[in-house]
Amino acid sequence: QATVVAFPLALAYAFVCLSAWYVSRSTPLATSGVTRPVGTPVGASFLSSAAWLVLARGWNRLLARFFGLNAPFGEIAAILFGFGLLLYMLSIAVSYIIAAFEHARDAERRQLQAQVQSREAELRSLRAQIVPHFLFNSLHSISALTTADPPGARRMTVLLGDFLRESLSLGASDRIPLARELALAEKYLDIERVRLGDRLRVAISQGDAGECLLPPLLLQPIVENAVKHGIAHVLEGGTLSVTATSTPSQLIIVVENPADADRPSRAGTGMGLQNVRSRLQALFGREASVRWA
Repeated sequence: QATVVAFPLALAYAFVCLSAWYVSRSTPLATSGVTRPVGTPVGASFLSSAAWLVLARGWNRLLARFFGLNAPFGEIAAILFGFGLLLYMLSIAVSYIIAAFEHARDAERRQLQAQVQSREAELRSLRAQIVPHFLFNSLHSISALTTADPPGARRMTVLLGDFLRESLSLGASDRIPLARELALAEKYLDIERVRLGDRLRVAISQGDAGECLLPPLLLQPIVENAVKHGIAHVLEGGTLSVTATSTPSQLIIVVENPADADRPSRAGTGMGLQNVRSRLQALFGREASVRWA
């Protein structure tokens, strides 16, 4: 008999306690001051418990009329009301705890999104530095050729336009195959051959690493440094060698060039290497590195 009386009432009040979620949402602790988060839940608890008491009285009369079960409602009314009050307040407390966890999770998600957006902005800024840096150097070379070799200056201008068109196309992607990156590097070297002629020789070997993905224009500053600060200052020129090897977890690219031993090794600004290092660190952290000697 106790089960017949109590179980439907407990089930009904379980659904009533679900409304505690909306009470906690309507009075968030962070923005509702002091009185509302106390007064509203207490008032909602009293109303819910009172409604449960009315429901219990009606259920008790229904059982007594149709099934002959007459629970001592007068004796249990106060206990029922007290339990209803405590259960509803407990439901509100659980709702506040869940809301706090959700708030913390949302804050963490927003922080991660901000970090991702900051990293993407940094990468865009670093990538945007590459083409202007190369373009300034190329324009100086074209300017020098306009007097000494006008046909060479025109040829270099056409090759420069092709290179910039291809670099803008690749720059729109987050990752490109190594084969395309090396093809773009060869376009740049074709431009430098107009200025250096037979003094610039190229040997590129990619082996099985051609399909490995890497950030676009990553090799450009390094190859440019190899020509500008290396081969261009060696009287007899030399061979620029690019060798790529890969393992299941790593891609290794080695760029080698001759250099004038009497020329200071820090003749440039260091922007090219720093740009490559910063991009790799932003994308891969400690898993990627740049070393030079």
